[in-house]
Amino acid sequence: MNPSPPASGSDAAPPQANSVLGVLGRVLLVFVLLGGFLVAIQCMGGSIKLMGKGTSESLFQGIANPFAALAVGILATVLVQSSSTTTSMIVALVGSGELEVQQAVPMIMGANIGTTVTNTLVSIGHVRQSAAFRRAFAAATVHDFFNLLCVGLLLPLELMTGFLSKTAIALTDVVAGSSGAEYKSPIKAAVKQGYTAILDLLKSMGLEGTPLAIVVLLVGIGLTFLCLVLITKNMRKLIAGPLEEALNRSLGRSGLIGIGIGILVTIAVQSSSITTSLLVPLCAAGILSLENAFPLMLGANIGTTVTALLASAATDSTAGLTIALVHAFFNLVGTALFYPVRRLRMIPIRLAEGLAERASQNPGWVLAYVGGAFVLIPLLGMWIFEGAG
Repeated sequence: MNPSPPASGSDAAPPQANSVLGVLGRVLLVFVLLGGFLVAIQCMGGSIKLMGKGTSESLFQGIANPFAALAVGILATVLVQSSSTTTSMIVALVGSGELEVQQAVPMIMGANIGTTVTNTLVSIGHVRQSAAFRRAFAAATVHDFFNLLCVGLLLPLELMTGFLSKTAIALTDVVAGSSGAEYKSPIKAAVKQGYTAILDLLKSMGLEGTPLAIVVLLVGIGLTFLCLVLITKNMRKLIAGPLEEALNRSLGRSGLIGIGIGILVTIAVQSSSITTSLLVPLCAAGILSLENAFPLMLGANIGTTVTALLASAATDSTAGLTIALVHAFFNLVGTALFYPVRRLRMIPIRLAEGLAERASQNPGWVLAYVGGAFVLIPLLGMWIFEGAG
């Protein structure tokens, strides 16, 4: 039997065209999945707000002890799943005179720690794949360890010298006359529309109050895991071989590139949690090494301070601007302390890798870490230190 003649050019697309269309299709699918992922993160944060936003706001009142204030910052951010929301609330309270700058500084530091819980929750989506989960959990917790180390160094220094607040007050005097303009992120607006559509659908089914919040949380968790699995599979195929090597090589050549990208992306989406959570599946798939993802996270830390600076423009007092500047200085100083010297920047990386190794062998470490670092220890801190105060 004679083989069938090859199809003519008019009947079949050349292999190269099929390859290009396949790549474009995967790119489009990744963007769609990223959109779904961002909506899922919004659902998780929104569900907590439905149950506890008023509680998080009341937490800030009447806290005098700095270590209790640090614990409050952590808990409030865990509740609303957004350091941008927490710091904006703190800025508003300082601007209205309900909080002193000195009271608010530890709360701002606590918000930096609390926001990292989102990354850790995202990493759990890879728990069934040992190697991927180890990389994902390390990528999630390196942000935690960096913020914990920064607080451990800078909070005692601030309490002894007031260097952050004094620097911020001095700069406030210089820029207080500048007018601020509110920035509306188109990405954040689109994500909010998706979240609102889900919320309206559930409300039309008769859900409200706590049952609504629980269902929104479950939708967020389910959508997160689904999008993460599909994003990881597609990114693994999309960025493979030379492109993957080039990405890691360019980030490895200069950490400033990664920091700059992290700042710009976070300013665009107005959330460091979103930026850092997007890095978790990339590290899980082995596309980004942990050392190359780290500067992107540091950039996200810096970029998220823009939200507080914008929020300060809406307050009637210069104190709001002062605490927003404290937030910016805290992240800038922390980055300047740890990143330039490789031995120092490897400390949080090694700590994260060590914890991830244990967590991949025994999932109990995940529950102990999340429950202890983000709930139990802050609650004990509030009870002990505020009780002592």
